[in-house]
Amino acid sequence: MNDTLDTVFAALADPTRRAILSMLLEDDMAVTDVAEPFEMSLAAISKHLTILTRAGLIQQEKRGRVKWCKLQPDALRAASVWMQGFGQFEPVNLDAFERFLEEELRDGE
Repeated sequence: MNDTLDTVFAALADPTRRAILSMLLEDDMAVTDVAEPFEMSLAAISKHLTILTRAGLIQQEKRGRVKWCKLQPDALRAASVWMQGFGQFEPVNLDAFERFLEEELRDGE
C-alpha cells in the first residue's frame, strides 16, 4: 500500500498534473486537447499522463486514432483513507478537490 500511496502523492505533487486532473473532472479529453493549454511539447504532456496513469489517477484508451484520458477518482480513496488516519482530514470530496485544484491553478498564475 505504501508504494501506491507514494505513487499517488508523487503524481499529485506536480502542478501540471494537478491541472490535468482538474480538466478531466469536467469530461474525458483527447490527449491533444489536454496538451492545448500548456506551453510544453506533446511529449512532455505524454510523460505527465504516463505518471498519472501509473498512479491510477487516470485511464488512457485509444478510440480510433485518438487517445483519450479519463479521470479515475477512486484512485484517491487510499490516499484519503491514509489522511483520515491523522484525524485532521475529511474524506476526499471531489467537488472540494476540484475547488482546491482551481485555487491552486489561480495562485500559480
